[in-house]
Formats: sequence, C-alpha cells, structure tokens
Amino acid sequence: MKLSIITVNLNNAAGLQKTIESVVSQTFTDFEFLVIDGGSTDGSVEVIKRYADRITWWVSEPDWGIFHAMNKGILQAKGDYCQFLNSGDWFLQPDGLQQVFDYQPQVDICYCDVQAEKEKRIFDDRLSLLTFFEGTISHQASFIKRSLFAKHGLYNEAFKIVSDWEFYIKTIIIAQCSYQHIPVTLIYFDINGISCYKENGDLNEREREKVINAYFPMMFEVYQRFRTMQFALRYYNGLRIIRWRSKIGKVLRLFKQYR
Repeated sequence: MKLSIITVNLNNAAGLQKTIESVVSQTFTDFEFLVIDGGSTDGSVEVIKRYADRITWWVSEPDWGIFHAMNKGILQAKGDYCQFLNSGDWFLQPDGLQQVFDYQPQVDICYCDVQAEKEKRIFDDRLSLLTFFEGTISHQASFIKRSLFAKHGLYNEAFKIVSDWEFYIKTIIIAQCSYQHIPVTLIYFDINGISCYKENGDLNEREREKVINAYFPMMFEVYQRFRTMQFALRYYNGLRIIRWRSKIGKVLRLFKQYR
C-alpha cells in the first residue's frame, strides 16, 4: 500500500463530507482511507456510515485531542506514506494524488502547496530552521514515511497545536531526513482549524517557545526576538494597507463629486 490517508474529525459533519467526497473521487487508488472521529454528536457518524464501503477503517470514540486521534490513525496505518487530511480540508482536483505520485517520491517527507480562503501558499524547495521560525509547511499536503514515526516517535500529545510543527523540526532539521517539494497545489486548506483560531494565538506561541527551548536552548532568545519583529512587521504592514485604503477612498469620493 503506497499511502494511508488519515482523516480526523470532531463535530464537523459538513466539512467531513467534503473531505470524504474528495478522497473517494481520486483517480489514484493505491491508498487506504482511515477516519478517526472523536465521538461526534452532530451527524458525522451518519456521514461516515454512508461512505463505509469506501473507508478502510473507522472509529468513533472520545479522544484526548487532535494529535491523539492522529496517532490512532498512524498505529492503524499500513501505507508507505501517511497523509493527514483532516475534516474540512479537501483535494482540489480528482487527479491530485496522481499528480503527486507521478513524481515517484522516494524521500522521507514530500510536501505540496495549498489553497487557503484568500491566498495560495507556495512553499520553498529548500527548508531550514528559518522556515519553521517563520511558519511551517502544510501537514494536510505532506506525505510522511510511516517508518519515521517508528524511528522518531508519534506526535507529542502534550501539545494542542504545534505537534506536527515539532515533528518536522525533529525530522527535517535535527535528523536531516530527506524531503522534496512537489509543485502541485493539492489541498484546499480550511482556515477554521484549531491552529488558525485567533484566540489560540497565545497558546500557539507558548507551545512553540517550549519546543525551541527544548531543542535549541541557545537560540531561544534569538527566536523570541525574531517573532517579535515578525509580528511588528505584520502590524505595520496592516496599518499601511489601512492608510492606503483610506487615501483611495478619499480619491474615489472626490471623483464621484466631480464626474
């Protein structure tokens, strides 16, 4: 089996249906499909049952969080690669997986680009610690050799948000695992996930700082300063946009008065 697609869901029946429909419509078929539901009460289980003949294995039971659920999927998986396509994310094209595996990837981790609500996210061919200081690659559009989880451990269930980010740092940066950027815009990325909630911003930063302090204690202060500068630039860029919008608005109002 080339691929294990692992979908985690909790009370997101509409998003889950979109995800499942995009999976079962793929022209590439050398994969198994695992769905881990956290005991949903919104009709998600009924959605799963409607597609049960297209799902290799599924379960619906309470869990301890998204990474506990993802780890359940890893322990059930049999594919060479694992992909974590959680509910609400979906393949943009029916031949998306075929495009990926036409590249015949052999590396430890390969990753594609994603489409978010307002922007396309195109990732660099070369990854470095700076890549992960600034952000991360998309776990929805990444293919991770299952053997890496046996060698480097499962996702850290102590974190609520950054365990996938920590795993990339452990494998790509520290262990120097091989990787490849595949220039395919593969996934529509749902920005309503836990990591995108504004109210989780502080938690996200605290968890990131714990990871940096654990693996790179001598760079901890550098990381903090870098993130402070990064947030400041975003803030001032936002103000600049607001000022330009204000100026453009004034020009348009004057134009309407004199046309």
